[in-house]
Amino acid sequence: MTDLAVSPGLVRRIRLAGLFYLIIIVAGLKAELVLRGQLIDLADAEGTAKAILAASGRFRLAIAADLIMALCDAGLSILLYLVFRSVAPGLALTAMVFRLIQTVLIAANLMAMQAAWLLISGGTAVADAEALALVFLDLHGHGYDLGLVFFGVNSLIMGMLVWRSGVFARAFGLGLGAAGLVYLTGSALRFFAPDLSAAFAPAYGATILAETAFCLRLLLQRAPT
Repeated sequence: MTDLAVSPGLVRRIRLAGLFYLIIIVAGLKAELVLRGQLIDLADAEGTAKAILAASGRFRLAIAADLIMALCDAGLSILLYLVFRSVAPGLALTAMVFRLIQTVLIAANLMAMQAAWLLISGGTAVADAEALALVFLDLHGHGYDLGLVFFGVNSLIMGMLVWRSGVFARAFGLGLGAAGLVYLTGSALRFFAPDLSAAFAPAYGATILAETAFCLRLLLQRAPT
């Protein structure tokens, strides 16, 4: 294990990682909370179908935002590996692999959203299309949480790397580690105790705070003097 040697090249990678992180945060939150979330009611297939058809542009824009998020996530995975490989090569590689698995799952999971759109918009001749579309929308949520299992592991490892880096304050490492625990707990509840998921949802606010703080720290990395 060695501390990071902050060179001009490394500073550029850190800042670019911060930019990708910022796009991921903005695109992810906008897709889920602003564009799509208000249209979906998993207890009302007909109402959800009508809401999506009435705001089809918003729904499809949410899919595009998720795709942008996945593309940036792939780039961020590689950049963070390049930044932290000198700290602990094995841990940095492991973190990249787990984040890339999450990225693949989220990108593939967009097919569930597209299937729901095809059913609702009449793109396929299927009986009970609205009810089936709701199943795909629910599947998307479960698929997202499956991806967060791998991201939770990534966050724990990133917390260790940041803690050891000698460049970033250890508080950022603690924040990322705590975010990883939240992601793992939330996903476990989704699959094994779904009745508790709603009560646990406010805990995700801590992950947004921790990741945004780290993102800003990356963006504000100073060049060596």
